[in-house]
Amino acid sequence: MDKVPIRKNIRLKHYDYSQAGYYFVTICTNKRMNLFWNMKCRGDLWSPEIGIKEMPLSHIGKIVDAEINRINSFYENVEINKYVVMPNHIHMIIVLYNENGRSKTAPTISRIVQQFKGSISKQVGFSLWQKSFYDHIIRNEREYQEIWQYIDTNPKRWEEDEYYIEPFVICT
Repeated sequence: MDKVPIRKNIRLKHYDYSQAGYYFVTICTNKRMNLFWNMKCRGDLWSPEIGIKEMPLSHIGKIVDAEINRINSFYENVEINKYVVMPNHIHMIIVLYNENGRSKTAPTISRIVQQFKGSISKQVGFSLWQKSFYDHIIRNEREYQEIWQYIDTNPKRWEEDEYYIEPFVICT
């Protein structure tokens, strides 16, 4: 009988992921399918000269973008400080604010991501996400600036990105 692999918990033990702070989050599609950009024939691929605002978002990519912009309307103490929608993943800096200490309804990063992923899956009619997500607690201004810059320039470096998979497209 084959043993089922045991998933490694990548969260910090004993850390309260609902406490105020800055969090860098990366969420990938299942099997890193390129679902978020319109990638047509090889000659029509997005080029680094195009700015981030002109990214060729697919229909699903537009749903993801809209849902990111709705996150802070669900939680009064949550802000998406910076984000980018890549072909098969997204990066976000999520800021949790606690003005008067921890509120009873303070969401955790896991809850925010779970609801975000669930809402998009419901809208598109299928589950498009890998099971988990990557997060990093941003500890200081230097880390924040480096991560902000990474997110800002990520589309320009798409073909060198660790999540890059050559798009499979049918040209008609």
